[in-house]
Amino acid sequence: SSGINAEYGALGQAGTGDVLKIQKMLHLCSEHHEITKEEVKKGDKAAKAEADAKKLEAESGIAQQMVAVIGIALIAMAEELGAEMALRSYSNLLRYGEPSIRRAVPLALAILSASNPKLDIIDTLSKLSHDSDSEVAHNAIFAMGIVGSGTNNARLANMLRLLAQYYHKDANNLFMVRLAQGLVHLGKGTLTLSPYHSDKMLMSRVAVGGLLGAVIAFMDVNTLILGKSHYMLYHLVSAIQPRMLVTFNEDLKPLPVPVRVGQAVDV
Repeated sequence: SSGINAEYGALGQAGTGDVLKIQKMLHLCSEHHEITKEEVKKGDKAAKAEADAKKLEAESGIAQQMVAVIGIALIAMAEELGAEMALRSYSNLLRYGEPSIRRAVPLALAILSASNPKLDIIDTLSKLSHDSDSEVAHNAIFAMGIVGSGTNNARLANMLRLLAQYYHKDANNLFMVRLAQGLVHLGKGTLTLSPYHSDKMLMSRVAVGGLLGAVIAFMDVNTLILGKSHYMLYHLVSAIQPRMLVTFNEDLKPLPVPVRVGQAVDV
């Protein structure tokens, strides 16, 4: 339930860049939760109930931390400065955080930079895709797909080709690589997973929800995505939007229109 509370807190502030809320999420990430196995005598129901309660509390705390990591990305994704600060926090979490937090960081990077393959994020995910923790590697490869979705990014496509050769004997990682390759070439480059319009002025809540649905399934990748609930990937469909623009006249005949292509300029 604590994980759900953190989730609601992040969703309510999604795209606002609320610094105080991000501080709260980072504070949650600094706590230490450990699932310990205690020896309980047979027939001692009170001790067994107490051990079960402690285990449940620790599991709840771990889930809350993973959600908090993703929540930071949800709140900070709207503005460049906030995203950069979040990226710096994530590098600290990767270095000093618990294993569960490290598993959530690639998923958070995916939300922070969906369909926007920045070099530093790609390099971080590329390192994590060779991690000794298999769940971190799974999540990093999937995140590479989300970050490059619909961009046909040549550098990312090359990285995924090399990963496919590296993991050719590992069925689970190879499945992730193929999934990421499909996302990078989404609609042959005519579709996107980015929830933003008009230079980040408008946010599609449905698209954010779709991204989040798939990302949360990856919080327990072995049970859900690599188990029997792989259909949870279909959440991404609600985030897919066209990148191309086709103009027609009132008779639905193609109409050439002069447009300016390039980066928006701050006025």
